[in-house]
Amino acid sequence: MTVLGIETSCDECAAAVVKDGKTILSNVVATQIPVHREFSGVVPEIASRKHTEWIYGVVEESLSRAGVAVRDIDGVAATARPGLLGSLLVGLTFAKAFAWARRIPFLACDHILAHLYAAHLCENSPAYPYIGLLVSGGHTIICRVNGFDAMEVLGTTIDDAAGEAFDKIAKRYALGYPGGVHIDEAAKDGDDSIFAFPMPSLRKGEHRYDVSYSGLKTAVVNQLEQFRKKGRAGEVNPSDIAASFQKTAVEILLRALFRASRDSGINVVVSGGGVAANSYLRSRLAERKDIKCVFPPKELCGDNGAMVAGLAYRYFERGDSSPLSADASARVKGFKRRYP
Repeated sequence: MTVLGIETSCDECAAAVVKDGKTILSNVVATQIPVHREFSGVVPEIASRKHTEWIYGVVEESLSRAGVAVRDIDGVAATARPGLLGSLLVGLTFAKAFAWARRIPFLACDHILAHLYAAHLCENSPAYPYIGLLVSGGHTIICRVNGFDAMEVLGTTIDDAAGEAFDKIAKRYALGYPGGVHIDEAAKDGDDSIFAFPMPSLRKGEHRYDVSYSGLKTAVVNQLEQFRKKGRAGEVNPSDIAASFQKTAVEILLRALFRASRDSGINVVVSGGGVAANSYLRSRLAERKDIKCVFPPKELCGDNGAMVAGLAYRYFERGDSSPLSADASARVKGFKRRYP
């Protein structure tokens, strides 16, 4: 079964063709980063307008690269939630029209489940259950994944998403946009021992798998000198700030992740989302011999249509589809929160 997947939840206009939920025939991503760079963040109205301008060409290119015609597509899917509502509606409406015109199955996909499915597009697809780690500009979630459509949230952020914190710090110190990529690069030339930034105290009860980034963000932006280690006087180097911040941000995440893995007895971790491409996060997880961590290729960590098409195939294989009346939603919904 050949599935067309469309992703327009934020600022990436993406489409991909995937065969049998596994083989990527094409994966086209048109990024809006140059458009939003002058604002140091995504402007929702501009994002939705660009999706409207680009969606037809992106889908056409994905079909061309895959070497298939419109008549060869057996099913079509688009991200329906969560995300920027205006952006979501562009991709969702296009997919509905495509499905209606061809009389083929349509699926309204969940963005979170699609990111977690990205690792299943690789050769060594992980077996269920596993601990899912989703980290991006809009989401930070630690979960137990029991199947392609079965996820239980163990922990999440109580304030800012990890990727959002990276963007804010990068903006404050003029490191570049998007923040995650530029902080990762700057940190390679920095000393992560210059500053000892604070870790939040979320260790007990229902918050033991949660994370928090507002305190760290405040410390780096407004209280920098309070956390400089003794004997490390001198001019502040942005690369040192980036390295010290990145180290603390990742350790906050890993502390909760390792606790969830230990308590659940599951030693396989599957990561997804834009921050999953971070080199320090990958290296720290690689150090753990008691945990097997599966990362998608970096091109599948960010928003893309391949993860949407791959996930949709599993639903279609089971005989499920969505009605053409399915609507978009800016929020996550339908996931059960659980504490093992």
